[in-house]
Amino acid sequence: QVQLVASGGGLVQPGGSLRLSCAASGFDLHYYTIGWFRQAPGKEREGLSCISSGSGSTYYADSVKGRFTISRDKAKNLVYLQMNSLKPEDTAVYYCAADSTTNVQAMCVDLRGYGGQGTQVTVSS
Repeated sequence: QVQLVASGGGLVQPGGSLRLSCAASGFDLHYYTIGWFRQAPGKEREGLSCISSGSGSTYYADSVKGRFTISRDKAKNLVYLQMNSLKPEDTAVYYCAADSTTNVQAMCVDLRGYGGQGTQVTVSS
């Protein structure tokens, strides 16, 4: 059974950090471009960061550039999203998705790919 699960969310104060993990069962993340998306209540889903298979090229949305970092752990078959300097407007459900495209910008902008279970991130004092 193919499944993607995002984890690592929680409640954090403004300015704090969290690291999200994307785990897969049934397939190897290394062979797919992986993206992190989020959706806040009443807002459209937003593509935050994507990392390609192979070269590992990355894309970041302007809203998270300089604060978030995407990375792979091939040995553990995980993709991480390190989130620093969190803001209340980062509050959302965060999802990871996988796609066969190698165009990281297209994946993030067009919200491509198969996604899975999300994790809630709440930034509040």
